Amino acid sequence: MPFNYENVMDFQKRGIPAVIVTVVEKRGEGPVDVGKKMVVGENNAAFGTVGGGALECYAREKCREIISNRTNILERYTLSEGKIVPDTTTLPMMCGGFVGLFYEYVGPKEFVYIFGAGHVGQALANVLKTLSYHITVIDDREPVISAFQNADIKSNKTFVAFIEETEIRQDSYIIVCTPSHLYDYNVMNKIIEKHLSVKYVGLLCSSEKIADYLKKIYNQYGTNVDLAHFYSPVGLDLGGNTPEEIAISISSEMLAISHDKVGHLHMRETKNSHNYWRH
Repeated sequence: MPFNYENVMDFQKRGIPAVIVTVVEKRGEGPVDVGKKMVVGENNAAFGTVGGGALECYAREKCREIISNRTNILERYTLSEGKIVPDTTTLPMMCGGFVGLFYEYVGPKEFVYIFGAGHVGQALANVLKTLSYHITVIDDREPVISAFQNADIKSNKTFVAFIEETEIRQDSYIIVCTPSHLYDYNVMNKIIEKHLSVKYVGLLCSSEKIADYLKKIYNQYGTNVDLAHFYSPVGLDLGGNTPEEIAISISSEMLAISHDKVGHLHMRETKNSHNYWRH
C-alpha cells in the first residue's frame, strides 16, 4: 500500500512505535527517486516503498534497530555489489548508484503503566503526557477511571488481573499508587513473580511502609531478590507533598533514568536505610 500520513497517525493512536524512511539523496542509477517514503511499524506492518529489492529489505531490518534505540539516523548506500565506497554500506545490487535514506523514529519516548487512577496518578499523567510518553492507567473503580484524563489506554481491571492478562512492555516504567497498601503489595509481588524486565518500578509510600514491605518480600522471595530497578519512596528529593509536586518529583526521576543521568538525590537514598537496590 502507498505511504500516507494517515498510516503514521494510526500507528501513533495505537501506541505502536514506527519509523518513517525517506529517500533524501540519489546519485546515479537506482530504483527510487528522492522524496519517496516508507513507514514501518514495530508490528512489521509497512506502507510505501523506498525502491524494493535489497535496499528496501535492508531498510526494513534497519527500522527494527531504530525502534529499539528510538533514534534518528542518516545512512548512505552503494548499490553495487562488491564495490567499496567510504562512509556507505554496500548492498548486493547491480544499479551502480548511491542512495541516502533518513530514518525518523515516530512513537512514544517511553511506555508508562500507572497502577491507580487517583490524585497522584492523574497529576503524573498530566505531566508525562507533555513528554510524549505512552500512558496506560489501571484501576478497577469504574467512576474513577472513567474520569481519568490524558491516558492513552484506560483499563478497568483489577491490578493483578491486568498484569496476568497483559504483556507489559520490556524496559517500560511502572508507577504503583493504588488506593490500598494491600493492592500495592499485590502489584509488586506479581511484578517479581513474573520477572518483568522493566526499567523502573516506583512505589508511592512512606519510609515505614517500605520497611514493612521489604520484610514481607524477603520472607516470601528471599534476600537475593533483584530490586535494582525498584524506587521507593519514589521520586527525586525536591520537596512538597501535593499530588502535583509529587508528580513533578516522580517524572523528574523517570527523566533522569531515561537519559542515564546520575548525581541526583533520589528519595530512596535519603529516606531509606536499607539500601535494598544494592543487594
